[in-house]
Amino acid sequence: MTLDQLRIFVEVARHQHITKAAKAMNMTQSAVSAAVITLEERHGVALFDRIGRSIVLNQTGEIFLEHALQVLAEAKAAEAALSDLAGLLRGELSVMASQTIGAYWLPSRLAKFHALYPGLSLDVGIGNTEAVADAVQSGRVELGVVEGTVGRPNLSSRIIATDQMIIVVSPAHPWAEGKKLAHADFAKATWVLREAGSGTRLAFETMIAKEKETLKPQVLDVAIVLPGNEAVLGAVKAGMGATLISRSAAQTELASGLLVEANHPPLPRPFFLIRHKERYRSKAADAFEELLLEQADNLSRN
Repeated sequence: MTLDQLRIFVEVARHQHITKAAKAMNMTQSAVSAAVITLEERHGVALFDRIGRSIVLNQTGEIFLEHALQVLAEAKAAEAALSDLAGLLRGELSVMASQTIGAYWLPSRLAKFHALYPGLSLDVGIGNTEAVADAVQSGRVELGVVEGTVGRPNLSSRIIATDQMIIVVSPAHPWAEGKKLAHADFAKATWVLREAGSGTRLAFETMIAKEKETLKPQVLDVAIVLPGNEAVLGAVKAGMGATLISRSAAQTELASGLLVEANHPPLPRPFFLIRHKERYRSKAADAFEELLLEQADNLSRN
Protein backbone atom coordinates (compact mmCIF):
# COMPACT_ATOMS: atom_id res chain seq x y z
CA MET A 1 0.00 0.00 0.00
CA THR A 2 1.44 3.37 -1.02
CA LEU A 3 0.63 6.95 -0.03
CA ASP A 4 -0.36 7.64 -3.64
CA GLN A 5 -2.92 4.83 -3.48
CA LEU A 6 -4.30 6.27 -0.25
CA ARG A 7 -4.52 9.75 -1.77
CA ILE A 8 -6.38 8.38 -4.79
CA PHE A 9 -8.75 6.37 -2.59
CA VAL A 10 -9.54 9.44 -0.46
CA GLU A 11 -10.20 11.57 -3.53
CA VAL A 12 -12.53 8.96 -5.06
CA ALA A 13 -14.32 8.62 -1.71
CA ARG A 14 -14.71 12.39 -1.53
CA HIS A 15 -16.18 12.71 -5.03
CA GLN A 16 -17.93 9.31 -5.19
CA HIS A 17 -16.92 9.44 -8.84
CA ILE A 18 -13.86 8.14 -10.72
CA THR A 19 -13.84 10.79 -13.44
CA LYS A 20 -14.23 13.72 -11.03
CA ALA A 21 -11.49 12.34 -8.78
CA ALA A 22 -9.18 11.91 -11.78
CA LYS A 23 -9.81 15.49 -12.87
CA ALA A 24 -9.15 16.81 -9.36
CA MET A 25 -5.82 14.94 -9.22
CA ASN A 26 -4.84 15.69 -12.82
CA MET A 27 -4.67 11.97 -13.61
CA THR A 28 -6.24 9.74 -16.23
CA GLN A 29 -9.47 7.98 -15.37
CA SER A 30 -7.88 4.58 -16.06
CA ALA A 31 -4.97 5.29 -13.67
CA VAL A 32 -7.34 6.24 -10.84
CA SER A 33 -9.56 3.22 -11.45
CA ALA A 34 -6.55 0.89 -11.56
CA ALA A 35 -5.19 2.26 -8.27
CA VAL A 36 -8.49 1.61 -6.48
CA ILE A 37 -8.83 -1.89 -7.93
CA THR A 38 -5.22 -2.74 -7.02
CA LEU A 39 -5.81 -1.60 -3.44
CA GLU A 40 -8.97 -3.71 -3.16
CA GLU A 41 -7.53 -6.82 -4.79
CA ARG A 42 -4.30 -6.77 -2.80
CA HIS A 43 -6.20 -6.82 0.49
CA GLY A 44 -9.19 -8.88 -0.63
CA VAL A 45 -11.84 -6.30 0.20
CA ALA A 46 -14.36 -4.16 -1.66
CA LEU A 47 -14.19 -0.50 -0.61
CA PHE A 48 -16.86 0.72 -3.01
CA ASP A 49 -20.16 -0.65 -4.26
CA ARG A 50 -20.48 -0.47 -8.06
CA ILE A 51 -24.13 0.28 -8.82
CA GLY A 52 -24.64 0.63 -12.54
CA ARG A 53 -22.20 3.36 -13.59
CA SER A 54 -22.01 4.77 -10.07
CA ILE A 55 -19.40 4.08 -7.41
CA VAL A 56 -20.46 4.42 -3.77
CA LEU A 57 -18.31 4.10 -0.65
CA ASN A 58 -19.53 1.07 1.35
CA GLN A 59 -19.30 0.36 5.09
CA THR A 60 -15.80 -1.15 4.81
CA GLY A 61 -14.72 1.85 2.80
CA GLU A 62 -16.13 4.25 5.42
CA ILE A 63 -14.04 2.60 8.14
CA PHE A 64 -10.91 2.53 5.98
CA LEU A 65 -11.41 6.21 5.02
CA GLU A 66 -10.92 7.30 8.63
CA HIS A 67 -7.61 5.43 8.84
CA ALA A 68 -6.47 6.66 5.42
CA LEU A 69 -7.08 10.29 6.42
CA GLN A 70 -5.10 9.79 9.62
CA VAL A 71 -2.16 8.25 7.75
CA LEU A 72 -2.12 11.04 5.16
CA ALA A 73 -2.29 13.68 7.89
CA GLU A 74 0.71 12.11 9.64
CA ALA A 75 2.60 11.90 6.34
CA LYS A 76 1.88 15.56 5.68
CA ALA A 77 3.17 16.48 9.15
CA ALA A 78 6.35 14.47 8.51
CA GLU A 79 6.90 16.27 5.20
CA ALA A 80 6.39 19.61 6.96
CA ALA A 81 8.98 18.68 9.59
CA LEU A 82 11.54 17.85 6.89
CA SER A 83 10.75 21.02 4.97
CA ASP A 84 11.35 23.07 8.13
CA LEU A 85 14.98 21.91 8.04
CA ALA A 86 15.34 23.97 4.87
CA GLY A 87 14.45 27.15 6.79
CA LEU A 88 11.37 28.18 4.75
CA LEU A 89 13.28 27.82 1.49
CA ARG A 90 10.97 25.01 0.39
CA GLY A 91 7.85 23.22 1.59
CA GLU A 92 4.14 23.96 1.61
CA LEU A 93 1.64 26.15 3.40
CA SER A 94 -1.78 24.48 3.54
CA VAL A 95 -4.69 26.75 4.45
CA MET A 96 -8.45 26.63 4.00
CA ALA A 97 -10.78 29.59 4.39
CA SER A 98 -14.49 30.18 4.54
CA GLN A 99 -15.99 31.67 1.39
CA THR A 100 -16.06 35.36 2.29
CA ILE A 101 -12.50 35.30 3.61
CA GLY A 102 -11.17 33.14 0.78
CA ALA A 103 -12.68 35.30 -1.94
CA TYR A 104 -12.12 38.83 -0.61
CA TRP A 105 -9.75 39.00 2.36
CA LEU A 106 -7.19 36.22 2.03
CA PRO A 107 -5.75 36.64 -1.53
CA SER A 108 -3.75 39.82 -0.84
CA ARG A 109 -2.22 38.26 2.28
CA LEU A 110 -1.28 35.10 0.41
CA ALA A 111 0.33 37.25 -2.28
CA LYS A 112 2.45 39.05 0.33
CA PHE A 113 3.44 35.75 1.93
CA HIS A 114 4.45 34.32 -1.45
CA ALA A 115 6.60 37.39 -2.10
CA LEU A 116 8.38 36.83 1.21
CA TYR A 117 8.78 33.06 0.78
CA PRO A 118 8.71 32.24 -2.96
CA GLY A 119 10.09 28.72 -2.36
CA LEU A 120 6.97 27.65 -0.48
CA SER A 121 4.04 26.29 -2.45
CA LEU A 122 0.52 27.30 -1.43
CA ASP A 123 -2.26 24.73 -1.04
CA VAL A 124 -5.47 26.74 -0.59
CA GLY A 125 -9.03 25.50 -0.23
CA ILE A 126 -12.39 27.23 0.28
CA GLY A 127 -15.51 25.96 2.06
CA ASN A 128 -17.98 27.05 4.71
CA THR A 129 -16.93 27.35 8.35
CA GLU A 130 -17.80 23.76 9.26
CA ALA A 131 -15.93 22.38 6.26
CA VAL A 132 -12.84 24.39 7.22
CA ALA A 133 -12.99 23.10 10.80
CA ASP A 134 -13.30 19.52 9.51
CA ALA A 135 -10.24 19.98 7.28
CA VAL A 136 -8.10 21.33 10.13
CA GLN A 137 -9.31 18.66 12.53
CA SER A 138 -8.53 15.82 10.10
CA GLY A 139 -5.11 17.26 9.24
CA ARG A 140 -5.91 17.87 5.56
CA VAL A 141 -4.84 21.49 6.10
CA GLU A 142 -2.77 23.06 8.85
CA LEU A 143 -4.47 26.45 9.07
CA GLY A 144 -8.09 27.53 8.81
CA VAL A 145 -9.46 31.08 8.63
CA VAL A 146 -13.16 31.44 9.42
CA GLU A 147 -15.74 34.05 10.41
CA GLY A 148 -17.52 32.06 13.10
CA THR A 149 -16.34 30.59 16.38
CA VAL A 150 -15.47 26.89 16.27
CA GLY A 151 -16.29 25.02 19.46
CA ARG A 152 -14.06 21.98 19.07
CA PRO A 153 -11.81 21.07 22.01
CA ASN A 154 -8.87 19.94 19.85
CA LEU A 155 -8.80 23.17 17.81
CA SER A 156 -7.36 26.49 18.98
CA SER A 157 -8.57 29.83 17.64
CA ARG A 158 -7.43 33.43 17.81
CA ILE A 159 -8.80 36.65 16.34
CA ILE A 160 -6.69 37.94 13.46
CA ALA A 161 -9.02 40.58 11.91
CA THR A 162 -12.46 42.18 12.26
CA ASP A 163 -15.07 42.38 9.51
CA GLN A 164 -18.32 44.38 9.23
CA MET A 165 -21.65 42.74 8.48
CA ILE A 166 -24.22 45.00 6.82
CA ILE A 167 -27.77 44.68 5.51
CA VAL A 168 -28.03 45.31 1.77
CA VAL A 169 -31.02 45.64 -0.56
CA SER A 170 -31.71 46.52 -4.18
CA PRO A 171 -32.26 50.22 -5.03
CA ALA A 172 -35.98 49.47 -5.54
CA HIS A 173 -36.40 48.02 -2.03
CA PRO A 174 -38.25 50.20 0.55
CA TRP A 175 -35.22 50.04 2.86
CA ALA A 176 -33.08 51.75 0.20
CA GLU A 177 -34.71 55.08 1.15
CA GLY A 178 -32.74 55.25 4.40
CA LYS A 179 -35.40 54.48 7.00
CA LYS A 180 -33.87 53.42 10.33
CA LEU A 181 -34.72 49.76 10.82
CA ALA A 182 -36.26 48.15 13.90
CA HIS A 183 -37.05 44.54 14.79
CA ALA A 184 -40.59 44.95 13.48
CA ASP A 185 -39.15 45.68 10.02
CA PHE A 186 -37.12 42.47 10.16
CA ALA A 187 -40.23 40.43 10.89
CA LYS A 188 -42.07 41.89 7.88
CA ALA A 189 -39.19 41.61 5.42
CA THR A 190 -38.34 38.91 2.91
CA TRP A 191 -34.81 37.56 3.33
CA VAL A 192 -32.18 35.91 1.15
CA LEU A 193 -29.79 33.83 3.27
CA ARG A 194 -26.57 31.84 3.08
CA GLU A 195 -26.64 28.13 3.92
CA ALA A 196 -26.57 26.72 7.45
CA GLY A 197 -22.99 26.09 8.58
CA SER A 198 -21.63 29.28 7.01
CA GLY A 199 -20.26 32.12 9.13
CA THR A 200 -22.55 34.57 7.32
CA ARG A 201 -25.64 32.57 8.28
CA LEU A 202 -24.46 32.39 11.89
CA ALA A 203 -24.00 36.19 11.93
CA PHE A 204 -27.56 36.65 10.66
CA GLU A 205 -29.01 34.32 13.28
CA THR A 206 -27.03 36.11 15.98
CA MET A 207 -28.36 39.49 14.81
CA ILE A 208 -31.94 38.24 14.87
CA ALA A 209 -31.50 36.67 18.31
CA LYS A 210 -30.31 40.00 19.71
CA GLU A 211 -33.17 42.04 18.31
CA LYS A 212 -35.94 40.68 20.49
CA GLU A 213 -36.86 37.39 22.15
CA THR A 214 -40.05 37.07 20.10
CA LEU A 215 -38.23 37.48 16.80
CA LYS A 216 -37.02 33.99 15.88
CA PRO A 217 -35.42 32.84 12.58
CA GLN A 218 -38.16 30.27 12.03
CA VAL A 219 -40.89 32.96 11.84
CA LEU A 220 -39.06 35.06 9.25
CA ASP A 221 -39.98 35.07 5.58
CA VAL A 222 -36.99 33.45 3.87
CA ALA A 223 -37.38 33.53 0.10
CA ILE A 224 -34.34 31.41 -0.69
CA VAL A 225 -31.20 29.90 0.85
CA LEU A 226 -28.09 29.89 -1.36
CA PRO A 227 -24.61 28.36 -0.96
CA GLY A 228 -22.40 31.34 -1.80
CA ASN A 229 -22.05 35.12 -1.55
CA GLU A 230 -22.24 35.71 -5.30
CA ALA A 231 -25.52 33.83 -5.56
CA VAL A 232 -26.96 35.70 -2.57
CA LEU A 233 -25.93 39.08 -3.99
CA GLY A 234 -27.41 38.15 -7.36
CA ALA A 235 -30.76 37.29 -5.77
CA VAL A 236 -30.80 40.54 -3.79
CA LYS A 237 -29.98 42.58 -6.90
CA ALA A 238 -32.89 40.83 -8.62
CA GLY A 239 -35.22 42.08 -5.88
CA MET A 240 -35.86 38.84 -3.99
CA GLY A 241 -35.28 40.45 -0.60
CA ALA A 242 -32.71 41.75 1.87
CA THR A 243 -29.61 40.03 3.21
CA LEU A 244 -26.92 40.40 5.84
CA ILE A 245 -23.48 40.09 4.27
CA SER A 246 -19.86 41.11 4.66
CA ARG A 247 -19.13 44.66 3.54
CA SER A 248 -16.06 43.40 1.67
CA ALA A 249 -18.20 40.91 -0.26
CA ALA A 250 -20.67 43.60 -1.36
CA GLN A 251 -18.25 46.49 -1.92
CA THR A 252 -18.28 46.31 -5.74
CA GLU A 253 -22.10 46.31 -5.94
CA LEU A 254 -22.35 49.11 -3.37
CA ALA A 255 -19.85 51.29 -5.23
CA SER A 256 -21.68 50.79 -8.54
CA GLY A 257 -25.13 51.47 -7.06
CA LEU A 258 -26.46 47.99 -7.79
CA LEU A 259 -27.01 47.52 -4.06
CA VAL A 260 -27.76 49.90 -1.21
CA GLU A 261 -26.75 49.61 2.43
CA ALA A 262 -29.80 49.72 4.70
CA ASN A 263 -29.89 52.05 7.72
CA HIS A 264 -28.88 49.63 10.44
CA PRO A 265 -25.66 49.71 12.51
CA PRO A 266 -22.97 47.45 11.04
CA LEU A 267 -22.24 44.39 13.10
CA PRO A 268 -18.57 43.69 13.89
CA ARG A 269 -17.52 40.14 13.11
CA PRO A 270 -14.09 38.77 14.00
CA PHE A 271 -12.08 36.53 11.71
CA PHE A 272 -10.50 33.57 13.50
CA LEU A 273 -7.35 31.63 12.69
CA ILE A 274 -7.80 28.01 13.73
CA ARG A 275 -5.13 25.34 14.23
CA HIS A 276 -4.99 21.86 15.68
CA LYS A 277 -3.65 21.87 19.23
CA GLU A 278 -1.76 18.59 18.96
CA ARG A 279 -0.56 18.28 15.35
CA TYR A 280 2.89 19.39 14.19
CA ARG A 281 3.20 23.16 13.79
CA SER A 282 5.28 23.92 10.71
CA LYS A 283 7.49 26.98 10.35
CA ALA A 284 5.54 27.93 7.23
CA ALA A 285 2.25 28.07 9.14
CA ASP A 286 3.89 29.94 12.02
CA ALA A 287 5.30 32.50 9.57
CA PHE A 288 1.90 33.03 7.94
CA GLU A 289 0.21 33.44 11.32
CA GLU A 290 2.84 36.02 12.25
CA LEU A 291 2.19 37.90 8.99
CA LEU A 292 -1.56 37.99 9.63
CA LEU A 293 -1.11 39.28 13.18
CA GLU A 294 1.39 41.90 12.01
CA GLN A 295 -1.04 43.21 9.39
CA ALA A 296 -3.87 43.27 11.94
CA ASP A 297 -1.67 45.26 14.31
CA ASN A 298 -0.76 47.74 11.57
CA LEU A 299 -4.43 48.28 10.68
CA SER A 300 -5.37 48.92 14.31
CA ARG A 301 -2.71 51.65 14.54
CA ASN A 302 -3.86 53.45 11.36
